[in-house]
Amino acid sequence: MLYLVRHGETEWNAQGRYQGASDSPLTPRGRDQAQAVGALLAREIGGPIRAYVSPLGRTRQTAALIGAHVALEIVPEPRIAEVSMGSWDGLTRPQIEQRHPGALGASHDWYFRSLDGETLAAALARIGGWLQAAERPAVVVSHGLAGRLIRGLYLGLSEPDMLALPVPQDGFFVLTDGRVEFRGA
Repeated sequence: MLYLVRHGETEWNAQGRYQGASDSPLTPRGRDQAQAVGALLAREIGGPIRAYVSPLGRTRQTAALIGAHVALEIVPEPRIAEVSMGSWDGLTRPQIEQRHPGALGASHDWYFRSLDGETLAAALARIGGWLQAAERPAVVVSHGLAGRLIRGLYLGLSEPDMLALPVPQDGFFVLTDGRVEFRGA
């Protein structure tokens, strides 16, 4: 069983900036979200549990806040870090469109159109390798796009379907027995 958590809201989330491999701190709302997720997880998890945590600051901060409610045995895991969009990291959608007219389009695969960003194939290989090897049960503190790929790979979804999955910050997903369930506040 995996308990998949997206980090709490960050300053860049609130500004509409795509973070990728860059970072920004949690907002007060993001800290509240992480605390609420920790309380929800505490109702499901009886004792100490392994926690795979992306090395980025926003996930480490989220894990620390969850850890106030659940005893986490932190395992830093770079394979669940957010997908880098290269030179687009830190930009807003209008800024990307202004610099690269027509590059975004309507489909979710635009995340992988930056010439110097990570490709979808590379991200799937990185995350898929981790998913196969991950010891269970575990909490997983990751990101929006990486979390989509984790759930999509787990469920065997097509690339368009996995890229369209929701990315809430106010709960967690339980991956067990070939199913994914959301639990939120």
